[in-house]
Amino acid sequence: MKTESNVVRRDVNIGKMTFTKVFLILTGGLVFLLIALGDGQANTKWPHIVLSKDGIPVSYEIHGTGEPTLVFVHGWSCDGRYWRAQVPHFSKNHRIAVVDLAGHGHSGMARTKYTMEAFGEDVRAVTEATGSDNVILIGHSMGGSVIAEAARLMPNRVVGLIGIDTLENIEYPMSFEEMKRITAPLEIDYQAGSRKFIEEMISPQTGSQLREWILSDISAAPPAVALSAMKEMMTQYVTGEAAQIFEKVRVPVITVNGDLWPINYEANRRHMFSYHAIVLKKADHFLMMSRAEDFNIALEKAINMLSGKSDK
Repeated sequence: MKTESNVVRRDVNIGKMTFTKVFLILTGGLVFLLIALGDGQANTKWPHIVLSKDGIPVSYEIHGTGEPTLVFVHGWSCDGRYWRAQVPHFSKNHRIAVVDLAGHGHSGMARTKYTMEAFGEDVRAVTEATGSDNVILIGHSMGGSVIAEAARLMPNRVVGLIGIDTLENIEYPMSFEEMKRITAPLEIDYQAGSRKFIEEMISPQTGSQLREWILSDISAAPPAVALSAMKEMMTQYVTGEAAQIFEKVRVPVITVNGDLWPINYEANRRHMFSYHAIVLKKADHFLMMSRAEDFNIALEKAINMLSGKSDK
């Protein structure tokens, strides 16, 4: 005679599979799924958010370990994706932070003016969040002006600056008339004007897919942000502030440049603590993308020079 308890314990056939087996598979699968999700969240490199001085949220990513910490700052109307070819290479031996400046990428857009000083505060917030006191700031294009501002704000953290196709002549005598001539097409039609402006900076040897990606991406930037940032950056050259700020930044400066524009070594050395340039022949403004392998070798050389290591 079967008892009630025997009936309860007895497996109930469900086709060829018993209820007990189904239950174990379902619950075991749930446990496995939860473990997998937990591991995924622990191992995935999610972006971080930190508030800049004015409360704007700044998005950034952290990769790798090792000092000095490298903070990568993009250029005008770009974002952290422009360093995609550098992240795997340099995160092998360094902790790197890749920043989206306010108004760019995934960072906040609530500013009315996008000044180099405010961008510098964005970089300071990210740099301080890393906790490192041994930092090299790396800035492309407009990012060269930004990292100078950031270095001024963090004299005890930054050991050197590396400009990427930027800072060719910090004494460049720009006039308001020249600035207006450059920005006028952007004000009339930002998308068409920005494409034409940037197209001249890309080498004919650059692949068509990368060329179109850069042009489409930059021309899709928010016009108000782009125009404000450009005018603020150029105004520093009109007023002379572009050179003067380096008299407050007493760390070595190295640039990795293409050869589109000549470098005025004498002008830079009149204001910088020290200045050295590494020039890649026949490289364009976006050399970290179009000439990634050669660029990474050059950037590694610059990092070694600033960190006191022998050149590899």
